[in-house]
Amino acid sequence: MEYIYAAMLIHKAGGKVEEATVKKVLEAAHVKVEDARVKALVAALEGVNIDEAIEKAAVPVAVAAAPAHAEGGAKKEDKKKDAVEEKKSEEAAAAGLGALFG
Repeated sequence: MEYIYAAMLIHKAGGKVEEATVKKVLEAAHVKVEDARVKALVAALEGVNIDEAIEKAAVPVAVAAAPAHAEGGAKKEDKKKDAVEEKKSEEAAAAGLGALFG
């Protein structure tokens, strides 16, 4: 995990994520550096738009966190609404199939 953090820190600071810079950041944090992991990280990030990757990763986290704030009663209402919508969807699908077969 600290290898990813190092790459993100370097990127945020405006530097280029290279083996030497990743090693320097890890050494400054007193992490025992494994050269193979550093090389793998740099190779994996080659050609990756880090800003775009962070933005895409942040969206699901925010969406996933939203239901955790819902109240118990609100959750029951949501389940009821989902069940009604699912039933309507099933009825619509059945009606569409009926039209296919006359």
